[in-house]
Amino acid sequence: MLILTDLPISLWAALAFSSLVAGVVIKSRLNYLSLPEIETHSPTSEPPDCMVVIPARNEEALVGRAVKSLPPDSVLVVDDDSTDNTVEAARAAGAGILPAPKLGKGANGKSNACAEGARVLTSKWILFADADTHYQPGFLESVVATAESRKVDFVSVYLRPEFATLGEMLSGPVAGVLYFFGINPRANPAGAFLGQCVLVRREAYEFVGGHGTVIKDLCEDVKLVALAQRHRMKFAVVRADYLGRVRIRTEGLARRMHRFTQVSPFIGLRIMLGAAVLACWAPVTAWLLADHQPVPAAALALWPVLLLSGRYEGIFRALLAPFGVYTMLLRGTAAALGVLTGRAVEWKGRVI
Repeated sequence: MLILTDLPISLWAALAFSSLVAGVVIKSRLNYLSLPEIETHSPTSEPPDCMVVIPARNEEALVGRAVKSLPPDSVLVVDDDSTDNTVEAARAAGAGILPAPKLGKGANGKSNACAEGARVLTSKWILFADADTHYQPGFLESVVATAESRKVDFVSVYLRPEFATLGEMLSGPVAGVLYFFGINPRANPAGAFLGQCVLVRREAYEFVGGHGTVIKDLCEDVKLVALAQRHRMKFAVVRADYLGRVRIRTEGLARRMHRFTQVSPFIGLRIMLGAAVLACWAPVTAWLLADHQPVPAAALALWPVLLLSGRYEGIFRALLAPFGVYTMLLRGTAAALGVLTGRAVEWKGRVI
């Protein structure tokens, strides 16, 4: 009769790994679900008193889709010295166009463009949206209604991620799992405040100085919410799973790593812990095979695939997960080393 003490050490290691990786994925999911979902409202004949600012640099492939997904005559694209056809694509989609001012020494191009866009607007609300986002009808009505019902001045909206390239499909879902394993929006809502889609009450935004105050900051969203907190203004972090999407680009990983040094180093440490757990996938599977345990090895190889299938939006794509885990580990390690060594971050042809 087989008893537990007769099990080989490789099986104990497999059981431990299975439990740990399940813990990482479940904890990540619970942290994400702790973000309240925005109230859903249908499009109205009279859109809310809200204008949209899209800072754009070399975004000709995406900016038109972003503009068309928002109400007509509500979008101002601020061109951040693009060298492609961003301006033409945005104008053809129906956006107003405004050139960003000349970038000062040490200034962040996105903050510079956002500040210029906000300067010319008089609407009650301003939505700052990245060019790689796009929305469903009713999004603008929904996010403004959420802000007004919660009586908040600043709202950061998490959109459903999407991946366009093979590299993004490989490591993007794993990056999302590790991100929400590291950050707990309930315990640290300011740390979860992300700048990809931010709604602000114009008066409150101008009172804290807007993007002009954070124009030299690499992580302008972190600094903006810190200003809001300092002035006792209310903010919220919410999700819009079915009303908007954002493309997750792997080249932005180094910038996101710098974010954790400003928010809390413990977030980065938790992410590293989660990554270390996932990194045991191949070694423990190989150990089982070497120990002549082919059935447990096959089960262990499929276990993280099943757990990550939600992030990969289906089992078929989740078969990429083994490659995604190690691709993400390599990129994450390189980005972390860059932060530790003080390496400058390059984004869209600029060193920032």
